[in-house]
Amino acid sequence: MHRANVATGLDRLLERAQDLAGRSYGLLGHGASVTADGRPAHLALASSEAGSPAALFGPEHGYYGVEQDMVASDHGVDPWTGAPIVSLYGAEEDSLRPAPEAFEGLDVLVVDLQDIGSRYYTYVATAVWAAEVALEQGVEVWFLDRPNPLGGERVEGNLVSPGFESFVGAFEIPVRHGVTLGELVCLEARRRGWPGGWKIVEMTGWRRSMLFAETGLPWIAPSPNMPTLETALIYPGGCLIEGTEISEGRGTTRPFELCGAPGIDPVELVGRLEERGLPGVSFLPTYFKPQFQKHAGEVCGGVQVRVTDPEPFPSYLCGVELVWALRTCLGESFDWRRDPYEFVTHRPAIDLLTGDEGFRRAVDAGDRVALDAWVAGWPDAAEPFLAEREAVLLYT
Repeated sequence: MHRANVATGLDRLLERAQDLAGRSYGLLGHGASVTADGRPAHLALASSEAGSPAALFGPEHGYYGVEQDMVASDHGVDPWTGAPIVSLYGAEEDSLRPAPEAFEGLDVLVVDLQDIGSRYYTYVATAVWAAEVALEQGVEVWFLDRPNPLGGERVEGNLVSPGFESFVGAFEIPVRHGVTLGELVCLEARRRGWPGGWKIVEMTGWRRSMLFAETGLPWIAPSPNMPTLETALIYPGGCLIEGTEISEGRGTTRPFELCGAPGIDPVELVGRLEERGLPGVSFLPTYFKPQFQKHAGEVCGGVQVRVTDPEPFPSYLCGVELVWALRTCLGESFDWRRDPYEFVTHRPAIDLLTGDEGFRRAVDAGDRVALDAWVAGWPDAAEPFLAEREAVLLYT
């Protein structure tokens, strides 16, 4: 039988499940909350000395990961344990933070969420915001740590500027931050002055240089459009396409790996991307037809992004170059997303994703000098984060 190289916080908790015996606990998790041998967390805990959870809490996409992005999840009941399911992603912004009564009767909130290592992936915001409410109610919070699929060394991108905070930019961190969920929780706990009553159940065997494939753990899609590790590698930059009217591949079997729109010449687009000389990636000219969301039922010309070497691949920069090349190919037909984005109506989605207006303004003006200057500013912008990060690293 294959053995994983890494023991997650969940597997380590199960080794001492008696710590939860006789205590009423809730579990904030999702479909990727599984043991190393592939058992769902709530069922593994229910069959241990911990007993069944008193409640399950589901982040964006729902506890079972069945909803698409920005689709409200309903409350429900788990058919296996009978535990009530509390949705932490409803139809209104207020739903992102649980009501205090959601934790009534609980002794412990256990958080087990697989993050993707990118600022705009919303599970860490849900974990931190739910923990704050739970701690205020006197409920202990245990965070079960998991690997950062992109590794723990590479940092890429700017920070969120004041006034640009949102559900996809909840923390002042770079887009690709190089920390685990547990480490990011430690950082936010320091910033927010959390009292006691919380802890991180650390992994064993994880090294900062590890990509997910090296952990030996099963890859379970943490959200509907994150089917593979390659998708996760591309996501820090690929998600920028969400801020446009170009398809980011949702409605296909290769979300974020595919992007394009009707009227784009794939060969021209690939030529413009190859001029940039990005390492660790190649671009395949292609056509695709999304079955839902943007350009549903229409043939789109575009590219498939293929990671050839994850080590040097600059995932966020790749997304920046994609948007620039798409804007160049489409000319006046290019447009930014104008619909509300994660409950925000007063700022364009692209500004929420990039954390400021610099990228959008440079692209709109066709100003390559301004764009390059914006990118060149990332290391200096990230310095305060890097200094803070040193104090919270759990795996050195």
